[in-house]
Amino acid sequence: MTQTTRRVFLTTTTAAAASYRRILGANDRIRLAGLGCGGRCRHLLSLAAQQGAEVVAACDVYEPRIDLVREKINPQAAGYVDYRQALERKDIDGVIIGSPDHWHVPMTIDAIRAGKDVYVEKPVSHNIEEGRKLIEVARASKQLVQVGYQQRSWEHFQRAREIIAAGKLGKITLILASWYQAYTEFDPATPFEPARIDWKRFLGHAPEQPLSPVRYFRWRWFWDFGGGHLTDLYSHWCDVIHWFMNDHRPTEVQSMGASYAWKFAECPDTISTMWDYGGRFAVAYNGTLHCHLEGGTLIFRGDKAMMRITRDGFAVYPEGVIPREKTQYPEPEIQMRSLEDGTVAHVRNFLESIRSRRPPNAPLEEAVGAADAAHLGNLALRRKRRLRWEEV
Repeated sequence: MTQTTRRVFLTTTTAAAASYRRILGANDRIRLAGLGCGGRCRHLLSLAAQQGAEVVAACDVYEPRIDLVREKINPQAAGYVDYRQALERKDIDGVIIGSPDHWHVPMTIDAIRAGKDVYVEKPVSHNIEEGRKLIEVARASKQLVQVGYQQRSWEHFQRAREIIAAGKLGKITLILASWYQAYTEFDPATPFEPARIDWKRFLGHAPEQPLSPVRYFRWRWFWDFGGGHLTDLYSHWCDVIHWFMNDHRPTEVQSMGASYAWKFAECPDTISTMWDYGGRFAVAYNGTLHCHLEGGTLIFRGDKAMMRITRDGFAVYPEGVIPREKTQYPEPEIQMRSLEDGTVAHVRNFLESIRSRRPPNAPLEEAVGAADAAHLGNLALRRKRRLRWEEV
């Protein structure tokens, strides 16, 4: 059994833009604002602060979340209900966006136009049309956009990609993706201060609707604000698949799902979706929110070997060692364990990109491709039929 431990870092050699508004010196502190300061955004801001950045502003339509940024990260951080006020500040270098999905593109475009670099959580878009517009705006600017697909900065994912590129698995025809998370039914007794939320601003371009704590706290599971399983969970794996396989657009998709236990959500709690990539390979995703054993897993099945990869590490199992129809795995030929949450390295890469002006690890256009595949799966689900890319 071979143990692989060497460190792999992917870098780019693209020259920094000479006309950028200001080049940060090696000792300059990067100043950041958080836009949409829920739990994920606060975690990212905290990691950035631990790596030397200064969190100078917190923006959220729900004021208690601004209070949490001040309590946990920087007591001196300025607070804004309207994030545009933070973007007007000339002393802010970049923003971290952790808002609901329907705000990702508007906030990112506004930040780019204000001359800020952007770290935006996945999925980068809320629909296919938005992705096209965002790419156009970003291409016309000098700003950097890092998308929250942290696997791109995770050491064992980088090594796994090298192994597949070297042909170790042989011809890959089937990729199995799954994610199981144990969500609980929404508790209406969840603490909420309706007088401290700007609900109209939260809705943005979403249809007008009454103030709803469940829609605010569980926005991922309502179509106006999120996209359920495929945008929240699967799109992480989709980005890895596209990256590993060097193919960024499925040609056909079919999807089925339903809520078998949840009563509050529009998006299904259990789903099964399959994408075809032009006859090269197929991807199947299964997910449910009523159990958590195994968590998230990707399996690449080739004719020479199989790779099983999770956020804990990966292992490569050779074909032809175990007799046919036997169900146990052989000893792995290559394996690697994760030593650090890839989010740490991903935030570090964003800060390094701000300094160097080199492109970050999670490119915008490829992130749009991962989001598009998830949106395509949701369209097939909601239209209740098989869809080809050309139709949308």
